[in-house]
Amino acid sequence: MIGISKLYCGTVEPSDALRYGRHSGQLPSHLLQFSKDKKPVVVWNMTRRCNLKCVHCYAHAKDQVFADEMSTDEGKKLMDDLAQFGVPVMLFSGGEPVIRKDLPELAAYAVEKGMRAVISTNGTLITAEKARILKEIGLSYVGVSLDGMEEIHDKFRGVKGAFKAALEGIRNSQDAGIKVGLRFTINKFNAGEIPAVFDLLEERNIPRICFYHLVYAGRGSDLVKDDLSHEETRKVVDLIIDRTKDMHDRGIEKEVLTVDNHADGPYLYLRMKKEDPERAKEVLELLQMNEGNNSGRGIGCVSWDGEIHADQFWRHHSFGNVRHRPFSEIWTDMSDPLLSKLKDKKAHVTGRCAQCRWLNICGGNFRVRAEAIYDDVWAPDPACYLTDEEIGIQ
Repeated sequence: MIGISKLYCGTVEPSDALRYGRHSGQLPSHLLQFSKDKKPVVVWNMTRRCNLKCVHCYAHAKDQVFADEMSTDEGKKLMDDLAQFGVPVMLFSGGEPVIRKDLPELAAYAVEKGMRAVISTNGTLITAEKARILKEIGLSYVGVSLDGMEEIHDKFRGVKGAFKAALEGIRNSQDAGIKVGLRFTINKFNAGEIPAVFDLLEERNIPRICFYHLVYAGRGSDLVKDDLSHEETRKVVDLIIDRTKDMHDRGIEKEVLTVDNHADGPYLYLRMKKEDPERAKEVLELLQMNEGNNSGRGIGCVSWDGEIHADQFWRHHSFGNVRHRPFSEIWTDMSDPLLSKLKDKKAHVTGRCAQCRWLNICGGNFRVRAEAIYDDVWAPDPACYLTDEEIGIQ
């Protein structure tokens, strides 16, 4: 996760994270990525059921009842362990988490245990009453997935009217006083929607947006051919930087992040080095604190059936099941070769990644993409768009 607004616009300084000792239990949510201990943010895909049919769904979600989902009591037992382990954030996802009637009860339990409760949703099921309840129980944040404006979004979501329903869910959440942000997954078909989405941020007074690079997992595996080329990616990242800076210069404060391609960090630094060398030094320090991709270390995932994964895109590899052993025990058990190596990817990556001058900043980028394309977890990430010259290879 690369904080474009934090780094490029100078809304965060290295001293901001150092003030809290870089301890995840003490850091405010907007500084968690700079923690030193990297206690994992845990994504619980609490259901596989969803009312939409998104073409890039990593969970292969469907609008049907699945028999193997964890119960309310099992969810609370999971959160007992996570809280004791020091997990700072519990992210409820799916499928569509709002479909589960016990979401408010479970989110409230997470808050009671001292964790920040957030949800990742398509937004279509957040009624005014549901938003009021979620606010009352202490939900910190609602991230609503939006893939463009109405025509493009509805096409990606597979249901006509999904865009309007999502905007209604956003409005209901805002009216209830819940912080709302957008989640946008970039690909060839919707990259042209990015300017309109920035306009929407301003029009709807939405304070945050995360732009996700495409990951080849789940139904997203079928979209590899629809990912951006390296040159297209560079242009899109430049556009995101430029639009973020334009808002900042006009006094409009928005938190803008890019996710799932840590080449964005060195790319932003190299651009800043040309434009503002002094600020570039601070950006480099923050990127070193960030440490790049943290799958299997700073982020983890629990599936609806209790299986534990390095993140929500690793469903083909489980480290164990919380129904049989606590998350904390499994997460710290280095007997699994993949989990052990993911704790320090830098020692295991090969090719361009192993030679890259930015390895300590990028962390080896996304291993799932490398595996999907090369059938090798440790091969270079095919979505890295930095040139050999930029990464220090002669």
